[in-house]
Amino acid sequence: MSLVPSRRRFCLALAALGVAGLAAPARALPAALPGEPVASPMPRLDAAQSRALRAWIVRIAGEQIRRGPTPRWTHRDCAGLVRFAVAEALAEHDARWLRAMGIGGRLPPDLVPADIRLELRHRWRRPDGSEGAYVNAIGLVQENSVPVGRDAGRARPADLLFFDQGVEQHLMLWTGNRIIYHNGAQARPDDDGMRSASLATLLRWHDTRWRPEPGNPNFAGVFSLAFLT
Repeated sequence: MSLVPSRRRFCLALAALGVAGLAAPARALPAALPGEPVASPMPRLDAAQSRALRAWIVRIAGEQIRRGPTPRWTHRDCAGLVRFAVAEALAEHDARWLRAMGIGGRLPPDLVPADIRLELRHRWRRPDGSEGAYVNAIGLVQENSVPVGRDAGRARPADLLFFDQGVEQHLMLWTGNRIIYHNGAQARPDDDGMRSASLATLLRWHDTRWRPEPGNPNFAGVFSLAFLT
């Protein structure tokens, strides 16, 4: 079966990083193939803005572990956690927002200008060329991220660890000292689906398909959101 253009472009990007995997420096995905629609360019944050937004993404995602998923987060799965954390990181963090989120204490700075926040918030590119608030896990990686490598030690806060199990794909979020994710299961009274583990624990995981190491064929690598520097 031939690959759809977005999947083909994604595979070309990975192949360009070498046979040994994704150990080369990060780079943007190749330009659109002939005949594909060309999406409008996304803003790209500078280094200081990126550090601040990464900190907000990590803080918001981490609160879903610490306090349990907020009712404001409705689509709960691995990709939904990323979309939610990014959207709320780009929100206006006024007193009303802080109360609604239950977040207090020392907070990251808000360095992203309001117009750029509005342009990026709820704007994800999809494999079919459209844009909107929803995109699945593989779409987050294919269309909205750049590869960093297959060495999880190179991940920066708010980077994504992407696993491809064939039929299903899965994302985990690196916080700087732990990995957090939603397992995608329907919530139960005793289990909200949120998980947290150290990198060392995951590298020793009993099911080797979930080990974020170069020798695992199911681990596609670490990816950074494309609008971050």
